[in-house]
Amino acid sequence: MELKPLLITNARLLGGNVGSLLAVGGRIAAIDPAERPEGTETVDAKGQWLAPGIIDLGVFATDKPAFHFGGITRAALMPDSGPLDGAGLVERAAKGGKPDLWVHPLAAATKGLAGRELAEIGLMKGAGARAVATGRGRIADAGVMRRVLSYAASLGLTVIAHAEDEGLTHGAVATDGEMATRLGLASAPAVAEAMAIARDLLLVEETGAPLHIRQVTTRRGFDLIRAAKATGLPVTCGITPAHLFLSDTAMGDFRTFARLSPPLRSEDDRRACLAAIADGTIDVLASGHDPRGPEDKRLPFAEALPGMAGAETLLAMGLQLVRDGHATPARLFDLLAANPAKLLGLNAGTLAVGAEADLILIDDGTPWQVDAKKMAAWAGNTPFDGMPMQGRATMLWKGGVRIR
Repeated sequence: MELKPLLITNARLLGGNVGSLLAVGGRIAAIDPAERPEGTETVDAKGQWLAPGIIDLGVFATDKPAFHFGGITRAALMPDSGPLDGAGLVERAAKGGKPDLWVHPLAAATKGLAGRELAEIGLMKGAGARAVATGRGRIADAGVMRRVLSYAASLGLTVIAHAEDEGLTHGAVATDGEMATRLGLASAPAVAEAMAIARDLLLVEETGAPLHIRQVTTRRGFDLIRAAKATGLPVTCGITPAHLFLSDTAMGDFRTFARLSPPLRSEDDRRACLAAIADGTIDVLASGHDPRGPEDKRLPFAEALPGMAGAETLLAMGLQLVRDGHATPARLFDLLAANPAKLLGLNAGTLAVGAEADLILIDDGTPWQVDAKKMAAWAGNTPFDGMPMQGRATMLWKGGVRIR
C-alpha cells in the first residue's frame, strides 16, 4: 500500500508558533509548505502541540500499549531481559515492536551482565544494537569497565552506565536519612552515586570514550557531571520524573511503588535535580519503564523489587516541568527526543526536514488522573498513583503512518 503524503495544519510546533508540517515517504518534507502534493491526507491539529515522537532511553520491557498511550514511538531496550548479550537475542528484540513501534536494543556490556567478560559487542552492533549498557547494576571491576569503554568507542557506540557503588549500596533499599531511619530500612549514603560517577569519569578522561550515566539523582553527582562537561569530556546524563517530583518521604507507609533504583533521595537532592534540568546539565528525561506485578511489589518494602511503570506518565510529568518554569517546550523535547536520538545515532527526534516522520499531537491542557488499576502497562506499579495530571498525546505517527 502506497504511503500517502501527510499534512498536519494549525499545530503549535514544539508548543511554540502555529504552523504546519508536511511528511512525504515517511520523512518530514517541509515546515509550512507552500503547496501540497496530490493525494495528501490532511489533519487539522486545532491548536494542539506537534512534537517529535518520544524516544524513551532505557526501558526494561517492550510494553506497546503503555508506550502508545504515552506518546513514545521508539524505545531503547535495556539488556537485562535475556540478557541481551548475543547477536541473535538483539536481532529478536529489535523485531519486538514491529510494525508500530521502534525497539532499539542496547547491547549487554559483559556476558550475562556479570561484569567480568566482555560480550560480543561488535556482533551485536551488526544485529541492530544502538548503544552498550551495563544494565541495572554497574561494572565493579575498573579494568573491565575501561575495556568496555574503549571497545564501544572503537565501534562508535556510547556506553550507558548505572552509577551506584555496590560496596556501599549492597543490601540497601533506601537513602540514608530521617525517612529510612524512621521506617527502619537498610540504607546507603547518597555519596555512593558520586563515587561511582567519579570513577567512570576518570576512565572517560583516560580513554576519550563517550559515556551516558542513565540516572543521576544527587547534588554531588551533578557537580561532577558539570565539571566534566566544562572540561569537554564526552559525558551525558539522564533522569526519570520520579527523582524530579518525589523525595524519600514518598516511601511513607512502606509504599513499595516508591521502591526504586537508585532509591528516592532527600528534598535537597530533589531540588538539585530540578536545577540540573533548568541549567542544561541533564540531557535525557526517560521513563525508566519497569512494570512489576503484585508478586514483585506486594511484599515487605525490603523484599519488593525496585522499578516503576513510567511510560504513561513521562509526557505529562515533562509538561509539568514546563508549567513550573524548569524547561521550555523546545528544551523538553530535546530531553525526550532529540538528545536520545543523537545518543543512539538515529535520524529522528526533531521536526527537521529529512528526519523520520515520527510525530505526536499533544493536548497540553487535558486533565486526567493516574490510576494504577487502569493503566495500559501490563503492571501498574507507579509512584504517581492517584495524582492529577495535565496533558496527553492524542495522535501518533510512526514513519508518517498513523498508529494511534
